[in-house]
Amino acid sequence: MIVVIATIEVNEGRRDALLAEFHRIVPLVRAEAGCREYFPTVDAAAELGVPTALRPDVVTVVEKWDTLDALRAHLGASHMIEYRVRVKDLVKSVKLQILQPA
Repeated sequence: MIVVIATIEVNEGRRDALLAEFHRIVPLVRAEAGCREYFPTVDAAAELGVPTALRPDVVTVVEKWDTLDALRAHLGASHMIEYRVRVKDLVKSVKLQILQPA
């Protein structure tokens, strides 16, 4: 299994617009071969006694894939290519962490 944490920094005040576009692709991605989980998250306010920061212009995507090949296929899927075109003016940066169970 492959776990992906994608941190998407959006241009100031554009998070809701990005999330609207993102939610359009979620059912398509979840239907892809090898997709176990795929969902966007935003920072939650929490009083835990450890420092936490709320990032109003960040969306963190949590993904789980059966294999690295399934992830590669996802990245080249037509709906993902179209999504990237639609959100290019909303996104400031994207960072990916590709993980495996230890």
